[in-house]
Amino acid sequence: MVSSSDQETEAFALVLADGRRAWAEVEDERARVIVEGAGALALARPERHVFVAADGFDAELPPETLLPLLAHVFARRPKIETAQITLPAFDDWAREAIRAGVVQAAEPGEGGLRLTAHRGAFWQHPGLWLKGRASGQTPLAYIMSGDKRHPKRPPKPVGEVYRRHMPRFKADFSIRAIDIEGDLETFNRWMNLDSVAEFWNERGDLDRHRTYLRTVEADPHMTSFVGCFDDAPFAYFEMYWAKEDRVSPFYDAQDYDRGLHLLVGDSRHQGPGKVEAWFRAVAHYMFLDDPRTQRLIGDPRIDHVRWIEYMQKQGFVRLKEFDLPHKRSELIFMERETFFGPPHSGPA
Repeated sequence: MVSSSDQETEAFALVLADGRRAWAEVEDERARVIVEGAGALALARPERHVFVAADGFDAELPPETLLPLLAHVFARRPKIETAQITLPAFDDWAREAIRAGVVQAAEPGEGGLRLTAHRGAFWQHPGLWLKGRASGQTPLAYIMSGDKRHPKRPPKPVGEVYRRHMPRFKADFSIRAIDIEGDLETFNRWMNLDSVAEFWNERGDLDRHRTYLRTVEADPHMTSFVGCFDDAPFAYFEMYWAKEDRVSPFYDAQDYDRGLHLLVGDSRHQGPGKVEAWFRAVAHYMFLDDPRTQRLIGDPRIDHVRWIEYMQKQGFVRLKEFDLPHKRSELIFMERETFFGPPHSGPA
């Protein structure tokens, strides 16, 4: 049987560039950072966000080794904006830690160098959350789609792309690419819900929805995903590159702007706090998947007032109203700087 503390430790494990796993074990007054085959760094914990090395620091280990430790602070303590770790490290090691974005400052302190990490920077590290190869690894090359010049998009992912443990709900939230045949009955059931059909207008049988998903699959600028809690599907996410989308004529679309359509099929995950958690996790994935994405957009139907107001609370800005063939929409957007800046400084 796996204990809850073991689950928390495993949730924040990281695979380093050399293939070894690193993880952290955190208690009230002490912590350990463990690297597979390399021993452990023992630390005292005088405050929730403060750590001081006691024994076992190895300057040969990469700075990313500290990320699982920082995850225990920033993922479990949403109001903490900075964390401090004091290590008997040399200036060269601290400089590499800053260059890697693991910490943002280093200064002399009692017991070594005091390293400071910021919440907004921490959440921009993909290694703890992304699964598989990210879109951002695709080199830039331009192609034409009709009269639109845009970056050539990478092949669509297969399987899980994002996973994050949410201590507040004692559950894992994940995003995976849709399995058309495996998820078809679930997708069909969701599309026929009154709450979904009101805005999607896609009621129909299995054949209709298989055709719908196959159409998205064949479109290079769109990808279908399923959102899950503890691997149980609850939502459908349709992500698209805005430059090639029908919304692009209505604003100054940049090469890596990304948009989102979504539906919730399981009402158990629609409570205010939980919606904020998974919605910001979806935005987190979209920003991490390609660091060239500086802006997320949405085009909700204009009468979806509650959702538009909710997205404004998450950092989206209303830009304009415009007409699509099937609806009048509100164009909204959120900048990367806004998402990773205060008051949220990343995911909820």
